Amino acid sequence: MAIGKEGNVKWVDGLRGIASTLVVLTHIARAFDGELFMSTSKEDLPPRLLQWPFLRILVQGRIGVTIFAFVTGYVCALKPIRLCLQGNQDTAFASIGKSALRRVPRLVLPAALATTIVWFLTQFGVFLVAKRCDSWWAGATSPDATPYLGESIRSLINNIVSTWTRGKNDYDGNQWTLLPLLKGSIWVYVYMVATAFVQQKYRMLASFGMWMYFFIGSDSAFGMQFFWGVLLADLQNNDAANALISDRRRLCRFLSIIFLFLGLSLASFPEGKAEWMAWSRIELNILTPILPENPDFPRFASGIGLELIALGLHFSPWLRDLLSSKYLLWLGKQSFAVYLLHGPLLRWILVWMLYGVSLPADVLNDKGETVPGPALPFPGSARYVTALAFWIPLNYGVALMWTTYVDPWCARMTERLVNHVLLRRNEKGTALPS
Repeated sequence: MAIGKEGNVKWVDGLRGIASTLVVLTHIARAFDGELFMSTSKEDLPPRLLQWPFLRILVQGRIGVTIFAFVTGYVCALKPIRLCLQGNQDTAFASIGKSALRRVPRLVLPAALATTIVWFLTQFGVFLVAKRCDSWWAGATSPDATPYLGESIRSLINNIVSTWTRGKNDYDGNQWTLLPLLKGSIWVYVYMVATAFVQQKYRMLASFGMWMYFFIGSDSAFGMQFFWGVLLADLQNNDAANALISDRRRLCRFLSIIFLFLGLSLASFPEGKAEWMAWSRIELNILTPILPENPDFPRFASGIGLELIALGLHFSPWLRDLLSSKYLLWLGKQSFAVYLLHGPLLRWILVWMLYGVSLPADVLNDKGETVPGPALPFPGSARYVTALAFWIPLNYGVALMWTTYVDPWCARMTERLVNHVLLRRNEKGTALPS
């Protein structure tokens, strides 16, 4: 039974929703509790609860961006694969062309609007408290106001452009992921055109070859994930693979458990001081001879961990159904808005909730010079937990408003652009003069 007929494909939207939530949690942890990214706070000390394997994935949300890359590969390949398997290559090419055309404005427009909003807020000093508090991450990622209007507008335009040319945006550093995600979607479209007439088993072999290429090139966060997504999309449209899941349920349940356990274990690999704990030291010793030279161990661990998790989900229809629950699908619908907006809201609203709205007074140094006063101190756990209880729903409420009003406007603008530039054809499919 091919997944395109009766199988569940909504699970990737639920997975996307989990990814955006993990990204939010990891930035909260980076801002206010950086120790959580180490295997333990100090050598020879027992780990804190959120430093334990599996649980640490919640705050060490490195895997979130990796999930976005995997989902991009899966979604971009899924429809063309179905059409090619049906022998409708011409329809697949038309679908790829239109999807590729829409992809650019559907990413660029919302990102540019979000950058413009942050730029506007920056000019009114809403991030000054973040730059003067004791959170290094909040201060380092908060933009500086530009004193003159002309320079400020030039800065805005330069940052919108550099988001898509260099992957750099001073107003919203989180947008660095958008350029590789856009590139990856185009890679997948080109790959599907190149393999449209290839037998499915050889296309799957080619997908694995592309995965190996990016593995050797140490592109664990993006390249490997794009083509693992393509491979899984093909696998879930393979009759033999789906027959195995239907006919050998106990075996598949066992395989699912094994892959999920191994994947979650690897994804738990700490960002720092892996040698301090026995479990992470074992993983480090296993990964060292396997990975290419000078690898980014944490990103590789998250990447390979996600791929094993994806295999576990493939062998478990029940888990895919769980990911398709209405709550996770709702999170998935808000995921892009959450990703775009959570950073500015953290550096603005959450920082104000924690530190107040007043800046520390300037002081005189030993030379009689006026210098910034000491950083605003962290207010304590009670206020932190209380602030999060209000800020997290606020974050998703703002994202819901974006999804309700801004995203449809971006979609309409995209369709206008696409309809304006597309070739016009008659009923026989012949191109009409423009």
